[in-house]
Amino acid sequence: KLWITLNEPWCSAYLGYGSGEHAPGRRDFNSSLHAAHHLLLAHGLALRAYRDLNLPGEIGITLNLSPQYPASDSDADQDACRRADGFLNRWYLDPLFTGFYPQDLPELLAPVAEKIQPGDFDLISGPLDFLGINFYSRSVVRAAGQGGFESLPPAGPVTHMGWEVYPEGLYDLLTRVHRDYGPIPLYITENGAAYPDEVQGGRVHDPERTAYLEQHFAQAARAIAAGVPLKGYYVWSLLDNFEWAFGYERRFGIVYVDFQTQKRIIKDSGRWYQSFLKGLARAQTL
Repeated sequence: KLWITLNEPWCSAYLGYGSGEHAPGRRDFNSSLHAAHHLLLAHGLALRAYRDLNLPGEIGITLNLSPQYPASDSDADQDACRRADGFLNRWYLDPLFTGFYPQDLPELLAPVAEKIQPGDFDLISGPLDFLGINFYSRSVVRAAGQGGFESLPPAGPVTHMGWEVYPEGLYDLLTRVHRDYGPIPLYITENGAAYPDEVQGGRVHDPERTAYLEQHFAQAARAIAAGVPLKGYYVWSLLDNFEWAFGYERRFGIVYVDFQTQKRIIKDSGRWYQSFLKGLARAQTL
């Protein structure tokens, strides 16, 4: 069995306490940093309890990670990209794997320093059996204001969430995590796309989602060939689901759900995925 202590703590912390997009709807940036620290502490306490009980299986945490790319070669954009990566990715990766928050982000360290107690990072950085990664898109970042950063509008096709489809970002992310944080087994715990699906003649035709999955599987295979210890890949999602602040308006499933009748219809992407898995199974028996 694989156990995950937390799923996407960045979302719970920042979207809940920083931007106010998710519950509890607060808009206080410092509170989001405090929430992040206590979420990581909760992870560490769960990890320690699991080890103390000597339970079977493996345990890890899942982070939603997004590769950041500078908009240009200018020093300002390069520095903005570093800060964006620090806030979105390294603020969680570093304490888990190096035992402290990124030291190049003093503007973030100061607000959270008062919440850090002796022994916190010993808990947070306990050895993991694996790291789960949720990947959906990338950001291209430029400098904004005094020491700030902003993401440029997507340059390519987007999903119903408005997220750019950029499969190469998955390869870049997996190889970067493997390079910077050691040979820990990795799982893609979420990857998929929302599109405005409709039933036509009893079928759901979603070629964009099929192409999305096919392209991302190819990048995952490319990462494995480059030496990344990627052990599993979970498509998000099997069924259309309740999607946070969007409710039932964003459909990620490879199986369509009529929310009024609860009727299920396998989408074309689901049929493709079934065929894809059968092909893998046949290849493994050869």
